[in-house]
Amino acid sequence: MMIRLSLLLFVFAFAGAAWAGPAGQAAPRPLAIGDTFPRLESEFLTGRKAVLPDAAKGKVAFILMGFTYDSRFSVEQWAERFRLDVKPGPDVTWFEIPVIGGMARMASWFINSGMRRGTPKDLHENVITVYGGVDRWKQLIGYSDTAPDDGYLAVLDREGRVQWLHHGPATDDVVAELKATIARLTGSGS
Repeated sequence: MMIRLSLLLFVFAFAGAAWAGPAGQAAPRPLAIGDTFPRLESEFLTGRKAVLPDAAKGKVAFILMGFTYDSRFSVEQWAERFRLDVKPGPDVTWFEIPVIGGMARMASWFINSGMRRGTPKDLHENVITVYGGVDRWKQLIGYSDTAPDDGYLAVLDREGRVQWLHHGPATDDVVAELKATIARLTGSGS
């Protein structure tokens, strides 16, 4: 357990800090309400290929992204509140997405194995680990250097368009806002 924690701390220490796209290319602008969620390709913890927003097509999707080792606390708090208060089902899904940069790609098998052990098997299709592109995803999701350990959240409508964005703790008021957004998008009215 201690070795896994040490490796993850090492991995997140090299997450990157600035946009490093092709020369002359501007950093992407942050997502706004109504934007289509950018294509994200990786794998679920099951090893099956994951492509967003395609994997959520036809459903409302709650996206939870973390960029630091300590962001897992915020992301896990949000995931728990979502599963308890919103209750995913046939019309609503969610994806927890740790975004890891630096040299982590070389240790991806080891990191994913640790995540599989620490995540209930029935949730493996809800976790997508992304290796690389950290700076791009930080720009897109509105990452703030003053809140590096926050969970960065989005709700996508059935067509993959962003309908809600947030980062910060899962307070009752913000959870109520999340629930209202999802109810509006699913037509459940609750």
